[in-house]
Amino acid sequence: MWKNLALTPLMIAIICQGGCTNQPTDEQLEVWRTEAIARNAEIVANNTKKAQQSQWNLVIQGETATGKSLNLNWQQLQALATNYVKTPDPLDILHSNEIFDFRGVPVSVLLQFAVANHVTDVTFVSFDSYYTTLSLKDLLTYPITLAIAKNNQPIARAQGGPLYLVFPYTQYPQLKQKYDTTNWAFYVSHIVVGTEPVNLRIGKHQVNLATLDKIPQITLEQTVGYRISWPSGKIKLSGVRLRDVFTTLKEPLPQQGGVIIRGKAPFYDDAPVRLTTKDLSECDILLVTRWGESRELIPAKMGGPVTLAFSSQCPANISQSRWVTFVEELTTTP
Repeated sequence: MWKNLALTPLMIAIICQGGCTNQPTDEQLEVWRTEAIARNAEIVANNTKKAQQSQWNLVIQGETATGKSLNLNWQQLQALATNYVKTPDPLDILHSNEIFDFRGVPVSVLLQFAVANHVTDVTFVSFDSYYTTLSLKDLLTYPITLAIAKNNQPIARAQGGPLYLVFPYTQYPQLKQKYDTTNWAFYVSHIVVGTEPVNLRIGKHQVNLATLDKIPQITLEQTVGYRISWPSGKIKLSGVRLRDVFTTLKEPLPQQGGVIIRGKAPFYDDAPVRLTTKDLSECDILLVTRWGESRELIPAKMGGPVTLAFSSQCPANISQSRWVTFVEELTTTP
């Protein structure tokens, strides 16, 4: 830790109390303060740059032509980022009238080898679980871009980086009518082509839709707690109780522990939804695979194929938990 830490004036004063022969003047302290601020800013900038380059990946998955996922690391994304888009940034509210020069990877370049024939839409998932869905036809027609630089500078996390989904409004103003500010996506981590098949990790098991369909099905009718792309008002949600899943798979639930639920977004690695075994026994908490009167499968544009839902009959402390989209993993915890 110490090798990356510049000395602040307070630290210098403390050190001097134990060994300096001359007390620093106010002018010296101000010089040191200015130097320390500059050095710490440099350290933060360098560490941020290193983290972007070494840690950020983009995963392309779903109904791909090969049926396999593609994982691109930061170096590969840098090599592909040769496209320039000049456009305003509607999410940069302090510079809403400025035209920015974004450099990045046209999504069409990423999809030209990765899409099954029947796919019509593509969903972009962000680090924080936000997602947006675009027409495949539009992605192949227009230079909609995953940007890595803005005016020749890496895009800061606070401004949507390191991968920011941007639209060429200036060159193609018609896109603004179809895709508004809600479609611009910060820190994109996944591209889902079409909708993935169900593939859940539950303990030591890999579970598909056929397995879930063999478990007793439950239907809730209520207003949903998902943020994006779901109808308002009461709708039907069909799926299986979490407690029934673990019973069927013969995965014992810990008496004093519970279950951790993770979605696709990397955010869930640090902040998964945690439910106790008591929570699961008190009310219906579902893995939902179908919705509506006709029990349609849940597409990626609604966070499918599997979502987490809470019955309105659950106690308030449970029903107010986060409703999770793109559910991928359930693990027990003591």
